[in-house]
Formats: sequence, structure tokens, C-alpha cells
Amino acid sequence: MLRLVLPKGSLERATIDLFEAADLSVTRSSDVDYRATINDHRISEVRVLRPQEIPRYVADGLFDIGITGRDWVEETASNVVSLGELAYSKATSNPIKVVLAVAAESPWSSARDMPDGVKVSTEYPLLTARYFAENGVKADVVLSYGATEAKVPEIADAVVEITETGRALKAAGLRIIETVLISYTELIANPTSAQDPERRKAMEDINTLLQGALKARGRVLVKLNVEAYDLDRVIKLLPAMRSPTVSELFGGGSYAVETVVPKETINKLIPELKDAGATDIIELPISKIVP
Repeated sequence: MLRLVLPKGSLERATIDLFEAADLSVTRSSDVDYRATINDHRISEVRVLRPQEIPRYVADGLFDIGITGRDWVEETASNVVSLGELAYSKATSNPIKVVLAVAAESPWSSARDMPDGVKVSTEYPLLTARYFAENGVKADVVLSYGATEAKVPEIADAVVEITETGRALKAAGLRIIETVLISYTELIANPTSAQDPERRKAMEDINTLLQGALKARGRVLVKLNVEAYDLDRVIKLLPAMRSPTVSELFGGGSYAVETVVPKETINKLIPELKDAGATDIIELPISKIVP
């Protein structure tokens, strides 16, 4: 039913892992194969292509849905429907930032400070040209094919580049002066396909599974038993997405409690629960959380 295109390159492994966690395993003959399959009746075709191309291919109707970054949607000015942000990047859950950076010793502190004719190197020439035009500067925007941060100061006066932490730019002797765009990975759809009720339902189902897998990351399910007189002490220790589930055990006088907690807190939480009177404590992994 749905023709799906996934990103190749830096997002590839993280995307494949996300689909695996969402029970939408991607099968390929090899890691360099551009064709793939997903054993799900809602997905009829899968391709793995460069994220820079995906917005245009989806906008043109070659694919019904795709995964790419907001940066490439904006760069290509593609007419697509966003089905939702997917809070992951190549290595973290942080968004990437498209930033304007200059040499550390540069006197400029904003795009508006820069003179007409300033040379800017970037992998986002259209987005960059629009950004400088909006700031009233006629920049000389030069397409970069990589190693953009190495272009200042000999080749360019400034760069517009992506970063998650800013460390690489700082290491190259650059200083970030403005954020041009904050870019999450997104699930995008062709506008015509998104208007078809059957396809739209399939798109929403896929998005639900992906979002559920993301929401489960870094969380575990904790189950325990506790006597009635210790219940309040135990409940006070438990962080919860909403509130813990509490059920009275057969025979009365004690309760079963379960809740979802951050994985990073569990090594501290379990001993505290035990000290507060909890028994039979179980920690379980979670595959998906769907509100």
C-alpha cells in the first residue's frame, strides 16, 4: 500500500534500529542495497536513499511517505505533509541545529552585522541564501561538498553548518553566532497520498508504532508488592508518567504496584524501594509506550 523511503548515510543505522524496535524490521540483501522490504501489509515498497533527495521524491509522488530531516525539507522547499517529529538523530535524541558560524576572532555577532558580498560556505545553499536575504544581506553563498568547517577563513568568511553539540565547530576555531534552523527527523508524506483515507490510516499506524518505540527508550517497567502500612512510603518514591497502578492483592492487607520509570534512575530507585518496604521487585524492559 505505502511506498516508503528511508535515509541513507548518517541517519541510516539509527533509522533501521528504530524500525526494528517498532516491529517493522527492514530486510536487505546487504547494507549497500538500496532496495528493502518490511513484512507489514501496510508497506509495499521500501527504498534507502540520500536524505537530501527524499523531500522532493515524496513531494513528487514517487513515494507516499519518507523519513528525512526538517533541514532538507526547508532546503528543497518541498511541498510535503509532516506526520510528526521523530525525536532522534544519528546518535542521540537531540535535534540537530543548522547554525551560522564565523572565525572565533571575527567581529560579527549576527547575520545582520555582515556586509554584502560576504562569502558563506554551506551544504544548504538555498536555505542559506533565503536566511541572509531575510536579514537584508546579499551574501555570496558557495555550495560545500563536505568539511565545511575547514573553509574559514581562507576559502569563506563564514559557514552555515549542522551540529548537535557544537564541539566540531569549536575545535575548528569557529564561533556559532546564530541558529538558522532547529531540525528534527520527521516522517513526511505526499499531500495527495495523505488525503486518501486508507493510506492516511496506514500512515498514522506506522507513526504510532515509531513514536511508541521512541517513547519507550530509556524507560523500564517496575513491578513490586508492598504491605498496606508501607504503601504511602513506596508511592512517594515512584516517579510515574501519570500515576502508579495499584491493585489490592488477594486476601487484603497488601498491594501490587507497577509504574514506568527512567532507566537511568533504576539503580538508585530499587534499593530505596526495598528499604521502604517493597518486596518482589521486578524490572522489565519496554518495547513501546502508546498513550
